[in-house]
Amino acid sequence: MKKILIIGKRGFIGNSLAKYLKNKFNTKHISFDQLKRKKNIINNFNWVINSSINPNYIDKKYNIKFDNDANIAEFINNKKTKYVFLSSRKVYRPNINIKETSKIETDSNYSKNKFITERRLYKKLKNNLIILRISNIIGDKTKIKKLHSTFIDLFIKNIKKGYILDNKDDFKDFISIKKFNQIIFYIIKKNLNGVYNLSLGQKVSLNELISWLNKNNKKKYIIKKNINYKSENFYLNNKKLMKKLNIKNSKKELKDYCLNLSKKIFLNKS
Repeated sequence: MKKILIIGKRGFIGNSLAKYLKNKFNTKHISFDQLKRKKNIINNFNWVINSSINPNYIDKKYNIKFDNDANIAEFINNKKTKYVFLSSRKVYRPNINIKETSKIETDSNYSKNKFITERRLYKKLKNNLIILRISNIIGDKTKIKKLHSTFIDLFIKNIKKGYILDNKDDFKDFISIKKFNQIIFYIIKKNLNGVYNLSLGQKVSLNELISWLNKNNKKKYIIKKNINYKSENFYLNNKKLMKKLNIKNSKKELKDYCLNLSKKIFLNKS
């Protein structure tokens, strides 16, 4: 059985992924600090996935001491150990049908840092690396400490105040944490390497997504214009990865996940 190491114990992705994979592979889940104390254990695993992140990596200019992924990669000496880097769609300029070969155009310290890390990891790991440029992940983060707010965090914050925002015709590309976990499972199973977009692969209207999430809200609310919103409409082309994995990835799956999440948010049903 393949041995999987997941690093990052406080975050949403690491905890969800560890729970999903533990019944499918021999999976160990540790913190970044735990790994630093026992660096050599990393070479006992077939796959390593890091979900930990230093807050300074998000906001400040690149500094290798803030780059958890680059530092973890330096611990790897086993040529059979493969590394999954959770990169971001933000390395691209917002656009439609963005492919892996589309122009890299970073406009923030976070996106610049992600692309710098991509290049560092490839130099170190070569074919033992898979880079996943991920769109927005939808999931229940209410019990997780967050370093920055996502779309769903803002939705929950606003609805608690009694309003939702009208995003007009704006759209983005989303994927549920459930589908994300499944895709990671198949990536490991099929032993992939290379650079891939991980996404739904199509437009999702923000107002449509809000309607799914708000389905079970029985309280009164008002609709406000989103006057401070900077539109960054985009969706990724995910055909390269989906063809490799040969699995379905549909908008209906995302809708069903959001409707179930709505029950959990508003009706306390799991």
